[in-house]
Amino acid sequence: MPTIAIISQKGGAGKTTLALHLAAAAQASGRVALVVDTDPQATASQWAAWRQEAPPEVIDSPPPRLAAKIAAAKEQGAEVIVIDTPPHADSAARAAVEAADLVLIPCRPSAFDLSAIQTTAKLVQLLRRPAFVVFTAGPPNAPRIYQEAGELVDGFGTPPCPVLLPDRAAYRHASAEGRTVMESEPAGKAAEEVRELYKWTCRQLDMPAPRFRKVAS
Repeated sequence: MPTIAIISQKGGAGKTTLALHLAAAAQASGRVALVVDTDPQATASQWAAWRQEAPPEVIDSPPPRLAAKIAAAKEQGAEVIVIDTPPHADSAARAAVEAADLVLIPCRPSAFDLSAIQTTAKLVQLLRRPAFVVFTAGPPNAPRIYQEAGELVDGFGTPPCPVLLPDRAAYRHASAEGRTVMESEPAGKAAEEVRELYKWTCRQLDMPAPRFRKVAS
C-alpha cells in the first residue's frame, strides 16, 4: 500500500496534474487509488467534483491530520495513495514527505524552477526519503534542455525521472472536463507518457508491473 508524495515549493509546477494522473493510472491498472489533497485551494477536490466522484477518490486533509487520514484510508482498502501538496508550505511538504514511501518533485526545465528545487531537495534528504524530479510542462522535443536540467538536479541529490511529462494541450482539455488524458485521449502521447511514468513509479516501489487495457491507435 505505497504512499507517493508530490511536492514542490514552486507554484505552477504541475503538482496537482501529476498527482491526479498517477492516481488515475493506478486506478486504471486495477488498484484502488486515493488522492489526499492538502492544498487549501482544493484544486484536486474541485476536479473530483467535476467528474461527479468517479474514481480515483479525492479527500482533503490538513497537514496535522495527514498521517491519521492515510492510516484510515489504508484500513478502508486504498492500495495506492498520492498526496497533493500546496506550494510555499513547509508544514504540508514535511508532513507529506514523512508519510511517503516515494517523493516525486515536478519541475519545469527553467532556471527559476530548477533553482527552487534546492529547498525541496534538502527536505527529502533531511527526512531520508527516496525522491526524483519529474520534468513537466516543458517543450516536447528538446533533449538538450532536459539533459542539462537533469544534470543540475542530480547535483542537488535528487536524480531526474527518465519519463518526461512535457507540455501538451491534452492536459488542459481533459482537466476542464474533469477527466484525465487517459480518458479524453487514450491513444495520445500524453496518455502514453502517464502510463510509462506509472510503470516506472511501480518499479521504484517494487510493485508488480501494471497492466492497462489496450487502447485503439
